[in-house]
Amino acid sequence: MQGRLITFEGIDGAGKSVQAEELRRWLEREQQRKVLVLRDPGTSPIAEQIRRILLDPANGAMSPWTELLLYEAARAQLVEELIKPALAQGSVVICDRFYDSTTAYQGYGRQLDLPTVMQANRIGACGVVPDLTILLDLEVEAALQRKGHLALDRLEREERAFHERVRRGYLELAHAEPGRVKVVKGDRPVEAIAKEIRQLVAALLAG
Repeated sequence: MQGRLITFEGIDGAGKSVQAEELRRWLEREQQRKVLVLRDPGTSPIAEQIRRILLDPANGAMSPWTELLLYEAARAQLVEELIKPALAQGSVVICDRFYDSTTAYQGYGRQLDLPTVMQANRIGACGVVPDLTILLDLEVEAALQRKGHLALDRLEREERAFHERVRRGYLELAHAEPGRVKVVKGDRPVEAIAKEIRQLVAALLAG
């Protein structure tokens, strides 16, 4: 059975983690598929250490280029240690963020040179490309309200204009790669969103 990589993308507060878990349950129960759920950056011990550095609010002096390279380093470790082996075993890998996050946050949000960011993404992903990317689209104001009074990490603390650029970047990515990146409106009940995602994943698995 062929392994598949499904990634979830969107601004902070869009509901990625909830929908990743909904999809995992459906794949295991209804499709009898072996599933591995990951987060990028993170999951593997080395990548989790890098994640802590990236998201620590105390690291406010971090250069945008340092930030970019740390994300790619964490991703390379995740791909080599966990994603590639799982795909080779025929698992469905669900990843909460992947290189589209880097394009949106560092390319559009930080306004780094996009061709350079995309080249770095190719290196960090070690040749892996998602089979399907679910972009949960939500207006920034709605996402901020969802976060409420929760403790915010270093990127979540960025000004609203930054998050608006990130959202715009995501939508431009979806326009550029409509075959891979599917926009799912995130301002609906959890089950309605999950149902649409299941339809997209069922079509992928049947292909």
